Amino acid sequence: MTELSHEHAESIHVDRTPTEVYDLVSDVTRTGEWSPVCTGCEWDEGDGPAVGAHFTGTNEVPGRTWQTRSTVMTADPGRDFSWEVGDGLVRWGYQVEPDGDGSKLTESWEFCEAGLQFFVEKYGDEAQEQIADRTRAAHQGIPVTLAAIKQVAEQQPR
Repeated sequence: MTELSHEHAESIHVDRTPTEVYDLVSDVTRTGEWSPVCTGCEWDEGDGPAVGAHFTGTNEVPGRTWQTRSTVMTADPGRDFSWEVGDGLVRWGYQVEPDGDGSKLTESWEFCEAGLQFFVEKYGDEAQEQIADRTRAAHQGIPVTLAAIKQVAEQQPR
């Protein structure tokens, strides 16, 4: 089997303006509507989509449920929204740009060096298998997530 990259991004066209798409993806409380793994997120009290804000996500796969705490790294309305899980373990993001009458939405993911090291420390001999599982999940989940975001966005009234 081919080893997958620890960075991945894919894009999709959405028939909504960049501002509309950004407003949707930067509302982390809606993540459960489109993510195949994250069942929901909540902002820390008083926080929202701004650099330095924090939120907690609940994730679920067969046989395992866990929570993560994330920090918003970029919040450029209509353009770029990204966050890091934990202390720089994984970085996720959405980049939005004009595309004809709509938008090009790109979802990006990176398993950061700190995350790879964390898995080595946590899982020891099983670290590479655990890293491969998480990497596969990201590569497989991104197109599913993008298709679901497109569907949610395009069904919203203007």
